[in-house]
Amino acid sequence: MPEIVTAAMLVIGDEILSGRTKDRNIGHLADIMTAIGIDLKEVRVVPDEEDEIVAAVNAVRARYTYVFTTGGIGPTHDDITADSIAKAFGVPCEYDTKAYAMLEASYAARGIEYTEARKRMARMPRGADHIDNPVSIAPGFRIGNVHVMAGVPAIFQAMLDNVVPTLKAGTKMLSATVHCPFGEGIIGGPLADIQKAHPDTIIGSYPKYGDGKFWTELVVRARDEAALEAARKDVEAMVAGFAAAAG
Repeated sequence: MPEIVTAAMLVIGDEILSGRTKDRNIGHLADIMTAIGIDLKEVRVVPDEEDEIVAAVNAVRARYTYVFTTGGIGPTHDDITADSIAKAFGVPCEYDTKAYAMLEASYAARGIEYTEARKRMARMPRGADHIDNPVSIAPGFRIGNVHVMAGVPAIFQAMLDNVVPTLKAGTKMLSATVHCPFGEGIIGGPLADIQKAHPDTIIGSYPKYGDGKFWTELVVRARDEAALEAARKDVEAMVAGFAAAAG
């Protein structure tokens, strides 16, 4: 049987919800997860409020194989992700000795004061492991199945590159695309019947418009090649049947 590995993402930050910052991390994570055979099943955007973060973390970490968070691990007062994750796991949030020393040395080498605000980036839940940050030193962390990373896209992507080799990959999803020159209103019923006949596949219908015409892109997905091909043939036969009738 194909191994199914799942994931959820929490995007943390009032700036995302207000529109001041446009998220660029969801699509990147989705691409990477798809490439290694992990199903990204859910994405939530939550505010910089401890109770909301705790509730969201506890909800998704119990449901999915992996959880990835972005945002809220910087030096300012509203960066409360580390405290919230610690609360979700029922452990203290404290200065991590290794992270503290790394940051202290980095700021000293640049002749920059190691302020109380900057020290905040060395805080993480007790027992957490580092996620290395090759861009700006301050690490993310992993506790349980939750991976906590920065919101800045370049830093998030660099951290994720370090996380991916530690993940258990699932069976990759295969896909096949069938062009359909008809709109969804025509094909909806028969397409639903095909989906029921092929429960081991996922059949998506994506309406398109161009050159004054509506058409549909049909995408069949499955983890088993034989299942994929069987469903694809039925979809193609359906499209051919409508074409002949319109003919």
